[in-house]
Amino acid sequence: MALPRTIDETPIIPEIRQQIERARDRIQTFQDRWDQPQIEQFVASDFELVFQTLTWIVEQRLPIGNRMLEWGCGFAVVAALAARLGLDATGIEAEQRLLKEAEQTCQDFDVPVDLVWGNFLPPGAERLSHNPDFPSLGHAVPCGYETIGADLDDFALVFGYPWPGEWVFHERVFARYAAPGALLVLFYGPNDVRAFRKSLVR
Repeated sequence: MALPRTIDETPIIPEIRQQIERARDRIQTFQDRWDQPQIEQFVASDFELVFQTLTWIVEQRLPIGNRMLEWGCGFAVVAALAARLGLDATGIEAEQRLLKEAEQTCQDFDVPVDLVWGNFLPPGAERLSHNPDFPSLGHAVPCGYETIGADLDDFALVFGYPWPGEWVFHERVFARYAAPGALLVLFYGPNDVRAFRKSLVR
C-alpha cells in the first residue's frame, strides 16, 4: 500500500507531541538504569511518524474494523496513540517489566488499552521463520491471544517494529493468520514506515 510522500508533514497537535516526548523521556530513563538487566530487544520506534501514518489510515477509513493490535508493545506508546485516534487498542508484550511501563503510558495518555502479557505470535507461527535465532522466537510465555480470547484475525489493524532481518517473517505471519482485508503497519527504521493490506481473497 502506497503511503503519501508527505505523510511526515501531517500536523500533530501540541498535546500529542508533549505526550510522546514524556514517553520518550521515560523510555530513555528506563534504558539508562544500571540497577536492572537490560532488555536488549527493546528499541523504540519513531512515534511521530507512526502516529502520522495511523492518522492518515484512520482519516481515509481504511481499516475494516476498529480493533488494533500492537505486537511486542513495549511501553505501548503506539497502542496509546491508536487509542487517541479512536481505535480499540490492544498490546501484547512478553516482558512483564515493560508491561508495567505500558500501564503508566496509558495512564499518562488517559486512554484505555488492553495490555496483555504473552507471546504475540499465533500458535504455530514460528514455523514460518527461516531463522530459528530470530529474537521474536522462543519466548517462554503464554499465548497472548488465548489470554484475551481472540485470534489475530479478529484485529483490523496490526502494528509491529520487527527486529532487523525479521521483516519478511512478520509479513508472513500476518499473511497467514490475519483477516482478509486487515492492515499491517511495520516500522522498518528511520523515515521508513510501510503499510500492507491482506488480500480479500483467501
